[in-house]
Amino acid sequence: MEGKTTDQMRRRSIIWREGLSVRLDGISMRRAAVCAGVLFVLSLLPLLLLGRYNVMCIDDYDYGRQVHDAWVATGSFRQAVQAAWQQNMEFYREWQGTYISCFLMGMCPMNFDYGAAWIVPFLMIGMLSVSVFVLGRHILCRWLGMERNGSSFVMFLLLFMFYQVMEAPFEGIYWYNGATHYVLMESVWFFMLTSISAALMTPERPREIAFSLLASVLAAIVGGGNLVTGLQAEIVMAFLVLGAAVKNRRKLAAAVIPFAVGSAGFLINILAPGNARRDELDTAVGYSAVTSVLLSFWHTVGFIIRWTPAFVILVWLMLLPVLWRLVKQSERSFRHPVLVTGGCVCVLAAMFTPTLYAVGEVGMSRIDDIIQMVYYLCLTAVTAYWLGYLAHRDGGETTRGGSAGAAFGRFLEAAGMKMAGVCFCLVLVVWICTADKNTYTSVSALRSLVNGEAQTFYAEAMERHELYEDDSVTDVVVRPYSERPALFDFQDLSEDEGNWLNLAVARYYHKEYVRCLTK
Repeated sequence: MEGKTTDQMRRRSIIWREGLSVRLDGISMRRAAVCAGVLFVLSLLPLLLLGRYNVMCIDDYDYGRQVHDAWVATGSFRQAVQAAWQQNMEFYREWQGTYISCFLMGMCPMNFDYGAAWIVPFLMIGMLSVSVFVLGRHILCRWLGMERNGSSFVMFLLLFMFYQVMEAPFEGIYWYNGATHYVLMESVWFFMLTSISAALMTPERPREIAFSLLASVLAAIVGGGNLVTGLQAEIVMAFLVLGAAVKNRRKLAAAVIPFAVGSAGFLINILAPGNARRDELDTAVGYSAVTSVLLSFWHTVGFIIRWTPAFVILVWLMLLPVLWRLVKQSERSFRHPVLVTGGCVCVLAAMFTPTLYAVGEVGMSRIDDIIQMVYYLCLTAVTAYWLGYLAHRDGGETTRGGSAGAAFGRFLEAAGMKMAGVCFCLVLVVWICTADKNTYTSVSALRSLVNGEAQTFYAEAMERHELYEDDSVTDVVVRPYSERPALFDFQDLSEDEGNWLNLAVARYYHKEYVRCLTK
């Protein structure tokens, strides 16, 4: 009898992990996850196709000049890497301490082949999408006890939603320098957090060691990246170490070692001589530490409102009945919804603090991209947790009671596929039929491809490049772009030869000057 019971429990566990026991009005979670994945991939196609017409721009020139010179002079990738590291050390002493980001920014693919800019959106979308999917599904499955296919469905829709309303798509997808410094480093942090969590949760000692070592390597990278991601990592890691110390001291080393490595890297970053030199030249004045923290919470509220338009609300409503079914069958207790909510708000607010402290402002779009992604992850996790609290309150008898929570649970039970289907149709209507075709990124990218402005822009960019590469031309005068995709909203050259961007391009191609005619 005992063996039979064990077999039944094992089969039940397999069924639950594979998502065969959770259905939404007859539709399996596995099929729903596949459909959501197809939708997400299709929504990315215009963005990736537009990347065919991407070009080098802005800080790519300044950070890539020495590497490009080494590559042109020697044709050796090894020499180019050495030039990137040498430049990195110069930046560390003279300009900024982000030693990993600066090295990677010097290794811009366009330094080796100007036409390689199409790689950038594949790299940035690929890294962020995979890391968010892995971390988000890990949180939903391992932390909240939801089954895999349902969690995959939720994450595919979350990623679809994010890329449509992304705060600054050019800076987070197409601009190599800006996306490397923030999107790429945040992606590494997401992988790192997943690795540490896996190390703390696995019962197998070899896997624990492997995950902890992987997290330590990733921690060294995160510590040398941007300060927003670095501070976020320090805060979350400190809480994970504290949790391990309280709940399972045997796992303490698995969290302490990555935390120590990341903290050491972060200290090397913030104590760089270049940071002090840069502060001397920077006229911007930040707030005090206490004021910066307080203002961070104020701005968090403002940006939450900003990043929750009708499109996001509809996707969120669509997910409610799915999340309800998933958390209802979870074995977690969901006893601390207020603490979880407060923790997520604190993590989100902490991402606004570094720029408030350093320069006294928020709203830098390349930074906002990663904060927005963290907000959507927190929104999903907090929503699931509160639904789990309602579903399991009073021993799981909530849906039979007369409270507002019980009534909400009964509504989600009854609404099921009808609610999700209506919301999905409204999402498609809003997405496709919005009057301004540049509101949502995929529609905007498709529009630029169909009307030919992407092709025109790229042809004119290549005309400029031919002038830059012509050794017989030392004084370069270019025309402004006649057309440019809405997603390519980067700063262009100026008529002023002394403009910083004009100087960067002139130095990169060894010209006397570069100037752009006015229209």
